[in-house]
Amino acid sequence: MQSVRKNVVTVENGGVVAAQHKLGAQVGADILAAGGDAIDAAIATSFAMGVVEPWMSGPAGGGAMVIYRADEDRTYTITFGMRSPAGLKIADYPLSGEGVAGDLFPWQRVVGDRNQIGATAIAVPGTVAGMGLAFDRFGTMPWRDLVSPATRLAQGGLSVDWYAALIIAASTRELAKNPTAAETFLEDGQWPTIAGWTALSDKRINLDRMVTTLQRIADKGAREFYEGDLAAEIVADVKAAGGCLSLDDMKSYQAVLADPLATSYRGGTIFTPPAMTAGENLAECLEILSHQELQGTKPEMDAYAAYVDALKATYKRRLHDMGDFDDSRAPACTTHFSVTDRHGNMVTVTQTLLSIFGSKVVLPGSGLLMNNGILWFDPEPGRPNSLAPNKRCLMNVCPVIGQHKDRRFAIGASGGRKILPAILQLTSCLMDFDMTLEDAFHQARVDFSGGDTVIIDQSLSPDIVAALGERHHSVTTRRTAFPYAFACPAGVLRQGQINQGMTEIMSPWGDAVAENRNGS
Repeated sequence: MQSVRKNVVTVENGGVVAAQHKLGAQVGADILAAGGDAIDAAIATSFAMGVVEPWMSGPAGGGAMVIYRADEDRTYTITFGMRSPAGLKIADYPLSGEGVAGDLFPWQRVVGDRNQIGATAIAVPGTVAGMGLAFDRFGTMPWRDLVSPATRLAQGGLSVDWYAALIIAASTRELAKNPTAAETFLEDGQWPTIAGWTALSDKRINLDRMVTTLQRIADKGAREFYEGDLAAEIVADVKAAGGCLSLDDMKSYQAVLADPLATSYRGGTIFTPPAMTAGENLAECLEILSHQELQGTKPEMDAYAAYVDALKATYKRRLHDMGDFDDSRAPACTTHFSVTDRHGNMVTVTQTLLSIFGSKVVLPGSGLLMNNGILWFDPEPGRPNSLAPNKRCLMNVCPVIGQHKDRRFAIGASGGRKILPAILQLTSCLMDFDMTLEDAFHQARVDFSGGDTVIIDQSLSPDIVAALGERHHSVTTRRTAFPYAFACPAGVLRQGQINQGMTEIMSPWGDAVAENRNGS
C-alpha cells in the first residue's frame, strides 16, 4: 500500500511560513529574516501566492485573516470579502430550470452560467484592501518592500510543471472563451499548456501584464487598486467584457478590522472571523462537540461520528439561513497560508477567487485573473443569501487561531465547502487529543459539507468505515493530489520558543519554510 508523509518544519527562536506553494512561503520567510514580523510576511506572501498559483487567488479576489499580536496578547480579524456590484440587476441571472448547477454550491442553475463564468460573475474584489488595512494597522516594513517580491516572481513568468499543466488542462474549455485568458494560459489560445518531459525543461507563462500591475500597487499603495488609474482601467475592462463593476464600487470598498468570534473549547479558546465566513459554523460545531467525551490519543469511531453529526447540523443552517442581512461544477479556487514569527505573533489568511481560475476572465490591461464571487449568492429569491446588488458574499473561508494549554496554533485551508470539516477535525486533533502538528495533518479525515454524502478516507479502519456507512450515505476515497477529496490545510504551531509549520501532505507544491537569518 502506498504511504505518503510530509515532514513538519521546526525552528527555535525563528519564524515559519506555511503555504500552498513553497515559493510563496519562501517570500514570507525572507521577509521575516529581513526583520519583518508576521504581518509583513503575510502581506508579502499574499501577493506572491497570486503569482505562483494565480488560478487560486490574487489581487482580484477576497478573503479573511485572523491576527494575534503577542505584545498585546490580543486577537483581531480583518475581513476582505467580495461584494456584488451596486449596478447588478437580478433579472440578468434568470434560472434555467435545468436543476442544480453542481457540487460547488447546491444552487439552481442560471441561464448560461452567468453567475459562474464570464464578466457577469465578477464581484468587487477585496484582497488588496485587506492587505492594505493590515499594513496600515500593523505593518513594520515599507509597503513597496512587501509587494516587490511578487513583482520579481512575476518577471520570471509562471513555471509550468506537471501540476500546473494539469490545473490548466482541467479548465481549458472555459479559458478559451476569454481572449486574454486564452492568450495567457493556453497554447495558441486554444490547447492545454503542456509541461516539459524532462528535468531540464523550464516552460514558463509570460506574466508581464501582471508585473506592471504589481509595480503600480507597490509604488502607489493599496488604494491605487481602488481609486487610481489602475482602478479605472480595471473597471473599463470589466465593462467591456460585459460586467457591471463601477468605479464607485471600487472607491467605496473597505476591508473591516474587528474583534474575532471567541469560542471556549476544552479549556482553550478558538478565534475565528465573526461574520460572513464559516467561523460561526465552526463555533457551532465545537459547541456540539463539547458535550461529547472524546478520549484517547487520536480520533476513533466516536469522534468521527460526532464530527459528521455536528457538520450535518451546521450545514443545514448555513445553506438555508445564513447571509448578508446588512441591518459546480468547477472545484473551489482558494489558497491558505499561516505565519508565526520569533516574537509569537501569528497571522492566518485564506484568500480566494472562488472557483478555479475564478470567472475565467483575464483583463487585457492589468493581466488580472478576476474572481467569480457572484457564484456565492443563491440565485433563488427570498433567502438571506439571495443574489442582490451591493451585498456582501457569504464565504466558505475559516482561518483560525487557537490557544490550548501551552500551545498556540494558526490553521486554515482551501477547498470551498470542504474547508469547515477539515478545520473542525484539525482543531479537534490538536485540542481533544493533544496531537502534534505533524500527526494532526497526517490524520485521516472525513468530509461532510452539505448534500447527502459523507466522504470517508479509505485509510481509516474498516470498523470506522463500516460504522459510518451504517449511519450515513457514504463513499470511500483515497487522499490524492488531484482532485482533492478533502480540503488542503496549512498551519503553524508555537510552543515556548519553538515554531512549527505544516501543509497538506498531498499538496505537491505546499510546504513550510523557516526564516534563515544566517543567509545560508
